[in-house]
Amino acid sequence: MARVLVCGNINLETTLRVGSFPVPYASATFVPFGINNSVSGVGYNLAKALSVLGDDVVLAAIIGHDKAGTIIREQLRSDDLDDRYVIDQAQSTPLSVIAYDDEGRRSAFVDVKDLMEQEYPAELFDGALAGVDAALFTQIAYCRPLLARAHSAGKLVATDLQLIADLEDPYKRPYLEAASVLFMSHEQLPETPEAWARRLLQRYPGSRIIGIGMSAEGALLSVRENGVRIKMPAVATRPVVNTSGAGDALFACFMHYYLADYNAEEAMRRAVLFASFKIGEIGSSRGFPDAKSLETLYAASRGEGD
Repeated sequence: MARVLVCGNINLETTLRVGSFPVPYASATFVPFGINNSVSGVGYNLAKALSVLGDDVVLAAIIGHDKAGTIIREQLRSDDLDDRYVIDQAQSTPLSVIAYDDEGRRSAFVDVKDLMEQEYPAELFDGALAGVDAALFTQIAYCRPLLARAHSAGKLVATDLQLIADLEDPYKRPYLEAASVLFMSHEQLPETPEAWARRLLQRYPGSRIIGIGMSAEGALLSVRENGVRIKMPAVATRPVVNTSGAGDALFACFMHYYLADYNAEEAMRRAVLFASFKIGEIGSSRGFPDAKSLETLYAASRGEGD
């Protein structure tokens, strides 16, 4: 079991089931059991997934001093996630709305409130960082100044860049420079995932592992140390309901197994299965299988135990 710091955003999420995209205009539409609320946000999703898999998670985040913030704290305690490093200094807690269609495609609307102007206290972060095996960072603004502190402390730094199209992107560059494990989506890449991974490793010498989520095509893994570059096909584990949070699931599961001394290839194989199973649920933070269930899926995917 690893001790992992997750630094990132938490929000309240509303999911809305729609028949298809684009959504036709109607003055009112009734969707029985098609609207649901839950705690979500990339930071929470990563923390919950890692916790379900058995890791000891330290969560550092900023929320609002409001009713939504109270709901988040109640959920963290219900999940047995320590909220000591979750501070309520923002004016309002972020909110999101995720519309998803019958094919599982999703469209997200996110309101981060005043979070982009917030700064997480450096001294408090140092306390959260003590004793962890790795620090995982999301793309919310208050994480960026903290990357160097984790790197200087000798921690393994990992991040999910999510959407990226430029290796010189000024917002994402601190992540590219500090992280040794970099995940991202293929959606906005200007070239093939293979070419992108090769160019990224050349441009940023501190990067060791690249993971690229490719939706229904699976994922690409590229490892500097041994030159591995492999595409892992997607595996259907159950019907797709909502693909929101798939990238978070892929990243979290990979880190869990990588930190448990699995090689990167074996960690990614399990991560692809974990993400596949997760998207059979409605919300971004729902549907994570525990380690035992995942190993059963893994054995089945390899034809074992028949």
